[in-house]
Amino acid sequence: MTNHRGAQGSENPYSCDICGKTFSGSSALTRHIRIHTGDNPYHCDICGKRFCVSNRLTQHIRMHTGEKPYHCDICGKRFSGKSNLSRHIRMHTGDNPYHCEICGKTFSVNTHLTQHVRIHTGEKPYHCDICDKTFTQNGHLIQHVRIHTGENPFHCDTCGKSFSQKGHLTLHVRGHTGERPYTCDICGKSYADNQNLNRHKPVHTGVKPYHCDICGKTYSESRSLTNHKKKAHGQQAIKELI
Repeated sequence: MTNHRGAQGSENPYSCDICGKTFSGSSALTRHIRIHTGDNPYHCDICGKRFCVSNRLTQHIRMHTGEKPYHCDICGKRFSGKSNLSRHIRMHTGDNPYHCEICGKTFSVNTHLTQHVRIHTGEKPYHCDICDKTFTQNGHLIQHVRIHTGENPFHCDTCGKSFSQKGHLTLHVRGHTGERPYTCDICGKSYADNQNLNRHKPVHTGVKPYHCDICGKTYSESRSLTNHKKKAHGQQAIKELI
């Protein structure tokens, strides 16, 4: 494999022969090429997981040790990696420096932009070796494979229940702690997850996106629609659900 060096004086003189992406230094290009070749020379002595760059291994090891040396000056939350802290700070500042050239949508993290662009291109580079289903993100593939293996690596320290996804564990733990970090700016009502907050917001806007397939009546919340079907339509609604 040949590594091109572009025109002298160029801001990113090193380019990848495979995808054309450019870089300011040869070491950055070398790290990038490992994405194409699958070369992961750095491995964790604790669990055996492998990485293409050393700093990702360093950050991974902190998952085992629990070390979180980077903290947010705004809210005090701590992180194992500097890049994770940088992404978190953008939640406070609202900074979205990465934008999609196709639709203009902006993102706080470059990887989120890369994943978003695949919606436009239809690219799904990650595929399941068991059923051949393809995905736009490696994380989605990992979660999918657990359906086949039945693996639930995330455990609740309080009750012992296990989950296939970290996000599901986080939401479950909030049931024990009572934490509700998502708050409505209009009425102050709080929720354990962002999805429930988004379902609540139409109450204030007047938008009623949930409609009854039987009588056409509309509601601002899905649970209101569910309650309506049970009370107004009874057995007919139950038959439709079967």
